[in-house]
Amino acid sequence: MILTHNIAHNIPFISIFIAIFAGIVTPLISDGRKSRIFHLSAVAAVGILSALLLIHVNANQERFTFLMGHFPSPWGNELKAGPMEAVMAVVFSVVMFLTVTGGQYMIEKDILPEKQNLYYVMLNLLFGSMLALIYTNDIFTGYVFIEINTICSCAVIMSKDSGNGILATIRYLIMSILGSGLILFSIAMLYTVTGHLLFPQLKSGVMKLVNTGYYSFPLMITAGLFTLGIAVKSALFPFHTMLPGAYDAATPSSSGILSGLVLKSYIIFLIKVYYCVFTIEYLKEIKITNLIFFLGVCGMIFGSVMALKERRIRRVLAYSSVAQIGYIYMGLGLGTSVGVTAAMLHVVAHAVTKSLLFVCTGRMKDISLAGEADHCLKGIGHKDRIAGIGFTVGALSIIGIPLFAGFASKLYLAIASFYSPVKMAVALIMLAVSMVLNAMYFIPPVVDIWHPLTEKDANSKIVPCVVPTFAAAVVLFIAVNFLVGTCYDRIYDIFEVGVALMH
Repeated sequence: MILTHNIAHNIPFISIFIAIFAGIVTPLISDGRKSRIFHLSAVAAVGILSALLLIHVNANQERFTFLMGHFPSPWGNELKAGPMEAVMAVVFSVVMFLTVTGGQYMIEKDILPEKQNLYYVMLNLLFGSMLALIYTNDIFTGYVFIEINTICSCAVIMSKDSGNGILATIRYLIMSILGSGLILFSIAMLYTVTGHLLFPQLKSGVMKLVNTGYYSFPLMITAGLFTLGIAVKSALFPFHTMLPGAYDAATPSSSGILSGLVLKSYIIFLIKVYYCVFTIEYLKEIKITNLIFFLGVCGMIFGSVMALKERRIRRVLAYSSVAQIGYIYMGLGLGTSVGVTAAMLHVVAHAVTKSLLFVCTGRMKDISLAGEADHCLKGIGHKDRIAGIGFTVGALSIIGIPLFAGFASKLYLAIASFYSPVKMAVALIMLAVSMVLNAMYFIPPVVDIWHPLTEKDANSKIVPCVVPTFAAAVVLFIAVNFLVGTCYDRIYDIFEVGVALMH
């Protein structure tokens, strides 16, 4: 065992503290380059600590509670960590680091130099809020960090300082406020009927009400409103309308972080509340699982169909995200531990894939032979082979080709459907249809990317400069994708233990 219990149990708090402290200090650094280095150093430190925590909790099959200030409930605040939380913290750190590194040159190009340090302030606070959602054991603390998450997300969308960015931010903010309001209202109702905010005491209060039949209708409404609020925040169909404009207007790193991480942090918080407050059994009883299963499969198909109609590649990726969010909710909607575990594996697969796609798309648009027409990608792969290969790997992963991350999660979602006989046929059919649709909207751009250059283009003077940070990030992204796609059984086992420990 590498760490003592005393050291390991402090890592969740230290990780959140590092990210938020970095956000407080970064405004004092006026230089954008130094701000980026400071941000990446903080993310790397959190990643290393999270990896050590993962080794510790996995070796000991442990899930522990950390008392903030060492005050017991109901006065204190709590963090809780186990294998599931540790894996997510590692994945979020790796994806955050690689996405910022890979999109570094576009950040410098898209954001005014005097505002770049403020951009990294928002990224630090955003990272801290996502870690807090992963680790929190208090539902109101989760809400507070959801709001911090929302504010920072809006800031990184409009950081490009364009008219489209401001309009997209307003739309994103309106939908986010709607989701936040539903979540806050549900928390207020839950506190009214139970008198608690910490997960363990909430669960005891909820189970007492379920067993006695008191406040059965308000409790059902509370669970429904909370689910609806998170669904809006995480852009589950039909609450996805803010995504295409936001991802199209933001700088590539912002789009990659929003799609790969921010939406997933809300879902992780939802899973924790489902298991640690309401229980899956109660949610099945009141048919919440049926609702999110239905919306999930609708999202899988609708997102893919809309992606087929788009020509702008970043809007294609946005609608693809809608479809992939649908996969996750379909897994949750199966109402089984196996389904939830498969859904969490898809969270990881989509995080390491979609961020790669956005970073590569940003690079390809920058060197496009067609100038501003970023939907015209013909021959781009010959101009920057790293970008072309990275996009191809990401596309194959989303489609679900073996050896890539997307294949692993879709395989386990299919397996999970067998544990829910009533929903099995629908789940398997929708998985098959969605995968075909994924191929239909990703194969054409891949073919365009590797289209042979005309003699005129081949002899053109457009020779993009090599960006070492971009190339290194894409190579590492591809390696991580292969790692998830080939070692998925081990990752799944860790999630399985984590889900079991949440009961």
